[in-house]
Amino acid sequence: MAYSLGIDAGGTYTDSILIRNSDGKVVGSNKALTTYPDLLEGITNSIDGLEAEKLKFVTMVSVSTTLATNTILEKTGYPVGLVLVGDYEIPADSEIENYVMVQGGHDSHGDEIAALDLSAVENFVLKLKGRVSAFAVSSYFSVRNPEHELRIKALIQELTGLPVVCGHELAQSLGAYERGVTAYLNAQLLPVAEGFLKTVVSEIERRGLESRIAMLRCDGSVVSMQEAMKKPIESVFSGPAASLLGASYLSGHETCAVIDVGGTSTDVSLIHKGLPYLSETGAVVGGWQTKVRALRMETSAMGGDSHIWVQGTQTNIGPRRVIPLCRAAVLYPSFMNSLKKRWIPDRLKMNEHIQATKFFVRTKQKPVDLNREEEELLALIGNEPLSLKDVYWDRNILPSKKIMDSLIQKRLVQAIGFTPTDALHVLGEYTEWDSEASVIGATLLANFTGTGRQEFCVNVKRLFARNMAKDLLSFLMEGIDRNEIEKMLEGSFFSRFKVDIPVVLLGGPVRAYVGDLKKLIDAEIIVPEYSGVGNAVGALVGKGTKRVEITVRTTYSESRYDMRTKGVFVYTPVGRRHFVIRSEALEFAEEFGRKLIFDYMAESGLSPDQVTVSIEKKDIMVHTGDIPLETRFIFEGISNSDVYERAVSGHKKFSESFDELEGWTLSSECISPEETSRAEN
Repeated sequence: MAYSLGIDAGGTYTDSILIRNSDGKVVGSNKALTTYPDLLEGITNSIDGLEAEKLKFVTMVSVSTTLATNTILEKTGYPVGLVLVGDYEIPADSEIENYVMVQGGHDSHGDEIAALDLSAVENFVLKLKGRVSAFAVSSYFSVRNPEHELRIKALIQELTGLPVVCGHELAQSLGAYERGVTAYLNAQLLPVAEGFLKTVVSEIERRGLESRIAMLRCDGSVVSMQEAMKKPIESVFSGPAASLLGASYLSGHETCAVIDVGGTSTDVSLIHKGLPYLSETGAVVGGWQTKVRALRMETSAMGGDSHIWVQGTQTNIGPRRVIPLCRAAVLYPSFMNSLKKRWIPDRLKMNEHIQATKFFVRTKQKPVDLNREEEELLALIGNEPLSLKDVYWDRNILPSKKIMDSLIQKRLVQAIGFTPTDALHVLGEYTEWDSEASVIGATLLANFTGTGRQEFCVNVKRLFARNMAKDLLSFLMEGIDRNEIEKMLEGSFFSRFKVDIPVVLLGGPVRAYVGDLKKLIDAEIIVPEYSGVGNAVGALVGKGTKRVEITVRTTYSESRYDMRTKGVFVYTPVGRRHFVIRSEALEFAEEFGRKLIFDYMAESGLSPDQVTVSIEKKDIMVHTGDIPLETRFIFEGISNSDVYERAVSGHKKFSESFDELEGWTLSSECISPEETSRAEN
């Protein structure tokens, strides 16, 4: 009997699940705390809770994680240098710290419009080489000709030996700045992804399992671990993608909305007829617009472990994740003594860190590149939780928020505080950890807000449920301002919103919110069996494809009265090629597209007879002429076997994207060079 193992490493818990390959039945599951920042212990503990005899017969392992999403939301990505080639418009609110804009770039035909200024790139790189972990490069119209990006990549690797991510490697759609953002975020995540994926591989190998290992991507497809390590940005929202697929699988509904409550965030998404509902413009995470093909979702930085803090009489939730008081009391033997000291800070000085229920503890991360202030503060923080009063007991001043934020961002310090999980412990609706710590924390915070302990926790729970409803309605009512939805929810004493599709809830304590949620929305709300490990289920049931786009574009003489063909260019994911005869260009495009599909599938252990390739062809005509201005090919390779058959046969099945082709339309980039240039901007 063969089995498949699904693993989901979330912000709070690492979930594992075993599915029998023969019939897809769930035969075991387990949850363990995610260990931060080293995930190995949490993964080991999670797998250890499964039946050892069945683990011996695991033939496939698939993983998903919220690690990339949480890293971007919490702004804890590694420092990166970004090189932009061409004339870009950088948004005023951009948070990119280290970037340079240099001369160069191409036009919509892939012809060079300015010589590449490599000396400016060299100066920028040498200035930053000791302060960043990677570089990202985005060149104007690199999707038409990646030459400048590739030259810069070679130079940076020669000068520094550091990883370099190019925009054209991640996206083939127009939008030069968005490709730059995508490359920038991907570069930030490289060390994070490498650490996570190596941890998974080492644990599987340590157990002696001869299993295929795959990772779920943010569009609901799966890729090899090697591919995932090169393009970690594509695992952004892989946790939500897993929850979406898992919710559909566990509930038996091919069409449903899903609310996934994690430790760091709450995510809402939709699956329709078994396929994730994808974003047309690319994933937006933490305010960043990317070119990553991902499921469309509504997300908020409010999860079960979000920090609840007060300022004046106002109760705030998030955006940062902390260790709940109830869990810290179990993890750290001395914590209850620190909590019972009941430090009452000055109301006028209170902020996110200066709280009666906020504590700090060192992680096992090795400190590097700290300034003097960071070194001094880190030296005062020990291996047992301390409040800022304990840390600075002999000083009249407290550390600046900026310094503490920096240590948290560098993963050197972990914060502890009151959370929605603590509120549920006080109310007796979720009692996995030490409720006494939660009660003390709730009492302290309630005193600041002028309410009772019980009332304070009821308000926190109601606020959390309202946020779930707001995220759901914002997703379903796309284009309606969230503030307007908030106003409608606040005034809905005698009315509820009607939702016509099932709403599936996933996450550890989600049953506690069903009653409050039903007061706000009228829908079939489902909490399926194994809802607490739905992401691990989803990691195993993702569909697999490989998608390639190739464009054949004809150029004409400039005279509108004599539209003669000057040449034909074929634009592929690896560069462009020029032809004189259009039929030869079309023949090359079709053969090369198939080759890219089969080469990629071969890396996953699949032979051509195990792959079905479909080709979608779209022509854009110029005026009334007979020759199309542009022909777009979309090649999609699909494995002939499902996930369980792949696991049994031992084939690796990985993919890059999966989307319904019907309804697909060409964007305005195909119409004219002028419109193409506007799209690139």
